[in-house]
Amino acid sequence: MPIKYDKLLALLKVKGYTSYRIRKENIIGQATYKKIKEGGDIDTRTIAKLCQLLNCQPGDILEYAEEEQPCN
Repeated sequence: MPIKYDKLLALLKVKGYTSYRIRKENIIGQATYKKIKEGGDIDTRTIAKLCQLLNCQPGDILEYAEEEQPCN
């Protein structure tokens, strides 16, 4: 996937949001959290919710990284 969530995972850790706390406080669904961990696609509403929670902008939690094209 071309979207990377490494910044988000690092910021969640710094702010004390563990997977247990995210699940317990129902911040985002477990399936969505799994998608973030695995680099899957997430909804813009989820991005907005996380930005509000962490008081940041989308660029602070995700980045675009071009996928390598296979050689022919």
